[in-house]
Amino acid sequence: MSTPTRHESPRRRLSDQQAGTVDRLTEAALEVLREKGTTGLTVREVAKRARVAAATAYTYFSSKDHVVVEVFWRRLHSLPEVDLEGEGDAADRVVIVLRQVALLVADEPELASATTASLLGADPEVEHLRIEVGVEIRRRLMAALAGNGGTEAVDERVLEALESVYSGALLRAGLGYSTYEQMADSVEFAARTILR
Repeated sequence: MSTPTRHESPRRRLSDQQAGTVDRLTEAALEVLREKGTTGLTVREVAKRARVAAATAYTYFSSKDHVVVEVFWRRLHSLPEVDLEGEGDAADRVVIVLRQVALLVADEPELASATTASLLGADPEVEHLRIEVGVEIRRRLMAALAGNGGTEAVDERVLEALESVYSGALLRAGLGYSTYEQMADSVEFAARTILR
């Protein structure tokens, strides 16, 4: 008997069929967010849109925050790797990475706003995904800081400062104090200042 192909999710290992269900649920969540905003988004509404039983949806997602952060995580995880070879100094490379991440949800204001609020949630599944998001952003920043061929030393304090800049800018944009385009500009200014 052959073992079915499995897909890794930040929450659990999934069979092909389960992965298809999660895909439908995350796509439905985006549709609901676009049409009804954050206040209209519920796991039950997402399940209804995906034509899945609510109990099935709750098998995969513990809360609406969990669904939203999963959508964001999938977007972040699927971002193409930036070819940083020959892209100037550390500041230039870091700016490329931070701009790419900062503008990830710029064209989807409902998702952007929901993501900021949901990332701050206390749900254990959200906490797990929040860590995964942080690890992915850190990995990209480390590659940018390490430079061509990964030969430059990475100062942990600089890395943490850049992470703080990004996190703070994400919060400001999510609260409506700036657009995501302005956030990208602010993050660039801060990164260049830190890496002077």
